Amino acid sequence: MSITAKNIVKRFGKKTVLDDVTVEAPAGTLVALLGPSGSGKTTLLRIIAGLEVPDSGSVLYQDDDVTHRTARERNIGFVFQHYALFRHMTVFENVAFGLRVRKWPDQRVRERVAELLRLVRLDEYADRYPSTLSGGQKQRIALIRALAPEPQVMLLDEPFGALDAKVRAELRVWLRKFHDEFHVTSLFVTHDQEEAFEVADKIVVMNQGRIEQTGTPAEVFEHPANAFVMDFLGNVNVFPVQLLNGRAMLGHIEMPLPYVPTGGDEGRVFVRPHELELTRERDAISAMEAKITHVNPAGSVVKVRLVVDQFGLMISVDMSPERYSLLRLKIGEMVFISPKRARMFADDYVI
Repeated sequence: MSITAKNIVKRFGKKTVLDDVTVEAPAGTLVALLGPSGSGKTTLLRIIAGLEVPDSGSVLYQDDDVTHRTARERNIGFVFQHYALFRHMTVFENVAFGLRVRKWPDQRVRERVAELLRLVRLDEYADRYPSTLSGGQKQRIALIRALAPEPQVMLLDEPFGALDAKVRAELRVWLRKFHDEFHVTSLFVTHDQEEAFEVADKIVVMNQGRIEQTGTPAEVFEHPANAFVMDFLGNVNVFPVQLLNGRAMLGHIEMPLPYVPTGGDEGRVFVRPHELELTRERDAISAMEAKITHVNPAGSVVKVRLVVDQFGLMISVDMSPERYSLLRLKIGEMVFISPKRARMFADDYVI
C-alpha cells in the first residue's frame, strides 16, 4: 500500500507548522522524514497516522482518502520514541494488546505473539515485565507490538532516540533487515542523518515546515538541492568567499568550483571533510596553511581538526588511517589543506 500526504497545511495558532507539504511513500518502501527540531516532521507523521487533522490537504492510503478517518480506522502500527509499553503487563500481553482489542481468537493471539517473539529472539522473555528489559529489548517489543495486528502501514517517531549509540547502531541494522522481510510501507521520523542514510530507501529532508529535497540517500548526499541540505547532511566546512570575475576567492586562494553564480558579490563554498586534501608541502594553488589542533584516530576514519589563522576558520579533514600513518601528523604542526571538490549554490550569495 502506498501512502500520499498531499498539499498538507497545518497551523497551531498563528504558527504555520506545515506549509503545502506533499510526501509520497511508494508501496513497500521505508521512507525517512529527516530534519532539525521544529521542521514539522513529527506533525506530518501524526497527520498521516490520524492523530492530527490537517487544516487543508489530504492523506491517501493507495487511492483511498483517509484524511478524516480515525487512527484506529486506518490500520496502522505506530512506534513511539519512549516505547510506550504497558508497565503492568507482561511482554506477551503487551504484544497481544492490539490483537485482543481487535477481538482476535485466543489461539490465534498466542500463535501470532509467539511467532513475533521468536522473530526478535525474545521468546524466553514472554512472562517478564518491561522494567526488567534493556532499552534495545523494549524497542524490539514496541516494534513487534505495532506489527502484531498486521497493519498496512508502519509509522515510527524517533524510534531509537532514547537509546545509547551502540544499541542505536545495532537496531538500525535490525530494522532494515526486519523491513526487508515484511515489506510493510513505513515512514519514520529522525533528526539523525546517519540513521536515515543507513535505514531508508527514500529520504525527505524537511526544514521549517517545507520540503527541501526528496530522493534516495545517494541522491540527496551527492547532489544536495541547496545550501540547507548540504549543510544539514553530515559535517561540512564552510568557506566565505568573494565572487570576482567568475571566480570564487578566499583571499588569494581560488576555490575549485565547476561554475560560479553570477550577479553576487559574496557567497559560501561548501566542502565536506573527506573532500579536503592534507599535505606537508604546498602542492596546489588552492592550498592554505593550517595548524593541527586535534586528532581523533578512533574508527575507520581519522578526523583532524585544524585552524586557518589567516581567515579565522576552523576546518575538519577526514582521512584514511593509512594516509594518517604516512604523514605522521602531530598536534601543533603546520600543514597545507586544499579542496578536491567544492560546491556553491545559486541562491546562497549576497548582492
